[in-house]
Amino acid sequence: QVQLVESGGGLVQAGGSLRLSCAASGSISSITAMSWYRQAPGKERELVGTSSGARTNYADSVKGRFAISRDNAKNTVYLQMNSLKPEDTAVYYCTALIQIYSSSATFRYWGQGTQVTVSS
Repeated sequence: QVQLVESGGGLVQAGGSLRLSCAASGSISSITAMSWYRQAPGKERELVGTSSGARTNYADSVKGRFAISRDNAKNTVYLQMNSLKPEDTAVYYCTALIQIYSSSATFRYWGQGTQVTVSS
């Protein structure tokens, strides 16, 4: 019943910026953590960054260029990407640890992904 939907991907030139969004919907009681991953063809999925409570953490490859923010009222997490490089080209996925309403259990959900392509 819970869904995560990513949006905001596209084609940009090196040095440009994009802002990705990930909106969660469904019978949500709380979201304890939301993260961004990315995966290029032929490569393993890579953790980009995580937002947990008031804390954010980033992979070394994106520190200083990417920033995660959240709008708790809308159950949405954002990934602001600046100074994009061709090596940032990948499908970007969001994932979240979500507690269902009136449940003590926490489940991990994944979005469908959004393509980001950075040209030289």
